[in-house]
Amino acid sequence: MAKKPARKQAKRKSRQPAAKKRKAAKVKGQRQRRQADVKAAHGALPQWTNAQIEEAFRRFQAANPDPKGELQHINPFTLLVAVVLSAQATDAGVNKATPALFAAADTPEKMVRLGEAKVRDLIKTIGLFRTKAKNVVALSRMLVEQHGGEVPRSREALEALPGVGRKTANVVLNIAFGEPTIAVDTHIFRVGNRTGLATGKTPLEVEMKLEQVVPAQYKRHAHHWLILHGRYTCLARKPRCEVCIIADLCQWPGKTVVQK
Repeated sequence: MAKKPARKQAKRKSRQPAAKKRKAAKVKGQRQRRQADVKAAHGALPQWTNAQIEEAFRRFQAANPDPKGELQHINPFTLLVAVVLSAQATDAGVNKATPALFAAADTPEKMVRLGEAKVRDLIKTIGLFRTKAKNVVALSRMLVEQHGGEVPRSREALEALPGVGRKTANVVLNIAFGEPTIAVDTHIFRVGNRTGLATGKTPLEVEMKLEQVVPAQYKRHAHHWLILHGRYTCLARKPRCEVCIIADLCQWPGKTVVQK
């Protein structure tokens, strides 16, 4: 008696349509990739539809629901310092230097007391360490004198600090205070232009495009998803299109779309 229901279940299962296969992609040769990147840099790629953009960020969220920044920090102040130090440097390189720095000074007051010479010695493995040490101590002093030792929550106040530009301010606002800002670094700039998701000649243009097209419910984490995508999948020299979760949506002509 138990076999009949099993046969019926199997019969019903066989009538269900097969799951729709998502298309993957393979990268073309080096010369074709270069030509494709030139085309992308000129903003010549087709614009994504709203539905495609929605689907891309739905996939990013499904793959990584709670993305995190990779710069190690303890509080908003140490985050600010880490981001300032990361200019023209890798997150990994910054993370090697900051544990000792933050152990010695995790507040603006302590950083001012530590002094420029000691800060310089602690971060000397990071590029432009002399200028960065000067900026870190100067911004710490401004935080103490003008903001009661607290990191301000406005872009204008952040950008007034030494060594802090729009990108740094956006990172701090996003990670420390949960603001839906999008900080365009080299990775996001590349992804935006190469995929056609948000093209622009400058990081600010790409940022403004992303502000317009990213659905509101995804803006909080869009910054992290796009950075991680550029850092680990959409690589500069040879993107890993074969494992890209948005390969079928991407408009870059340097790949060939194939069926999995």
